[in-house]
Amino acid sequence: MPSYKAPVDDFLFLFHELLEIDKRSDVPGFGDLTPDMTGAILEGGAKFCEEVLQPLNQVGDEHGCVLENGVVRTPPGFKEAFQKYCEDGWNRLGAPEAAGGAGLPSVVTFAFAEMGMSANQAFAMYPGLTNAAYSALWATGEPWMREHVAKKMIAGEWTGTMCLTEPHCGTDLKLMKTKAVEQEDGTYRITGTKIFISGGDHDMTDNIIHMVIAKIPGEDGKLANDLSTVNFFMVPKMLVNKETGEITGRNGVSCGSIEKKMGIKGNATAVLNFDDAVAYRLGGAPKEKKTETGEVKKSKSAGMAGMFGMMNGARMGVGIQGIAIGEVAYQNGVTYANERLAGRSLTGAKNPDGPADPIMVFPDVRRLLISSRAFVEGARALAMYVSMLFTLQVFGKDEKEREEAADMAQLMTPVIKAFFTDRGFQAANDAMQVFGGHGYVRDHGMEQFVRDARINQVYEGANGIQALDLVGRKMTAKGGRATMTFFAKLEEFIKENENDPEMKPYVEPLRAGYKRLGEAAGWLMENAPKNYDNAGAASYDLLNIFGTVALGWMWAQMAKVSLAKLKAGEGNKAFYERKLTLARYWMEREIPMTAAWVERAKQGADGLMELDAAAF
Repeated sequence: MPSYKAPVDDFLFLFHELLEIDKRSDVPGFGDLTPDMTGAILEGGAKFCEEVLQPLNQVGDEHGCVLENGVVRTPPGFKEAFQKYCEDGWNRLGAPEAAGGAGLPSVVTFAFAEMGMSANQAFAMYPGLTNAAYSALWATGEPWMREHVAKKMIAGEWTGTMCLTEPHCGTDLKLMKTKAVEQEDGTYRITGTKIFISGGDHDMTDNIIHMVIAKIPGEDGKLANDLSTVNFFMVPKMLVNKETGEITGRNGVSCGSIEKKMGIKGNATAVLNFDDAVAYRLGGAPKEKKTETGEVKKSKSAGMAGMFGMMNGARMGVGIQGIAIGEVAYQNGVTYANERLAGRSLTGAKNPDGPADPIMVFPDVRRLLISSRAFVEGARALAMYVSMLFTLQVFGKDEKEREEAADMAQLMTPVIKAFFTDRGFQAANDAMQVFGGHGYVRDHGMEQFVRDARINQVYEGANGIQALDLVGRKMTAKGGRATMTFFAKLEEFIKENENDPEMKPYVEPLRAGYKRLGEAAGWLMENAPKNYDNAGAASYDLLNIFGTVALGWMWAQMAKVSLAKLKAGEGNKAFYERKLTLARYWMEREIPMTAAWVERAKQGADGLMELDAAAF
């Protein structure tokens, strides 16, 4: 059976030595995050994840969710674990204090989210999606929704979902057919089918609040073939009295089936049928807009800012799932590599009194493991940095800091979602490889990690689409302002540290990676306008360059902190020395990969597009 130990020490290092969040007393909530406070929160969360959630991970995979007589039943132990999760307050960490939450910054809540996902991703997705749903409702809903719906979600009495995908409509929302018809009382009636809805139905709470997008038909009753009439709605599974918050009966929402999927089986991924279901439009009345000619037109769409906020939060969460699976798979791979005896070291026996050496003596086994460890710790650093930006974009010290934080967070979101889940899957796959034949049998749990991790690459927009979003939208938005901000930060760090001989092993490779990132971006600027397929063909390679360089920037910063701590004789010497080793690994073996990706990107689209579809 696999095991898991939460990386509390690494989170504390990131919080208080790299990001120094407790020194930002000007930011609401940060000044209270002393090492003692964050240590207590993380230790408590680690204990819950290790002792309550992790033992249920294989249980959830073995049993899955079952639909019986219209009722979805979660795996044994899930309902009781969810009740304890809420009783202990883990569901309220980031919720507003006015709603009964702890109001902690997202840097803390995302750290806890990673631990939960490592311990039991299928379980952790229920409260994770609920957090995203109530946050959107708190931001865009009417007062009665915040009082009688969102607060119950925050308390753990009800859960929430995000309903976007349809059988014929994934990323291309223009193809959506779910319709919402306005009623005389101001409510809407929604009809349609949504698929792949995580936590879509279950037996853990009395009500589930679905956050749904749907089109409002025109006067002719037809749906527009664009996004002009897409709106954001709250659709409760059970109807709610607006005055008292009491459940008054069943709404027109039913579970058609539970998807039979390759992994994350403990989470009920449902097909939901909406049959004339009562719905409430979010975001207020559509706003009026003036055209270039001065004509006033009333928009037919509202609440989409709330939907996009929820989607971006979900993409961040899925990226963290990539880190989480990489972490737990790596931990179990290390345990096995140190225990499994097979063969002798190439440089002489290291366990002469035993029949063979532990397979950890072999360079290729170490390659599989150290690449995972370097990715996980570098990615965790970037994720915590971006989590901090989520707070700074609202509470930064001035407009410049708030603008910069918002730009950087938007820029990094597709990188975190796509690059992290790709590398998280690779880490799980590599850890399974360490087990050899034992890796693909269920007892050790490694094949479950691989199956679970593979789904994350598809969730919340397939990774190829995230790459296209990066190059087609995020890097070019507002005249490329976010990209220029990121480049300026890289240049500033390199300039500040280029004359420090101890930093040379980290600065020079970072400089080379940054140069290649700029070269790839420059090629795109020149060649994408000539043929837009060039952008599509190069996007995935550029995503990999971007992710590798961004993690290189994190590793260079962590190396600088570690060198300073070692020089001062502070802290855990072994901890900082390991950081330096991992930083060198990233610089020596991962950054050089950017050279190949640049050359691939510069080949353009011809080689991919010239074959006729029938020739495939």
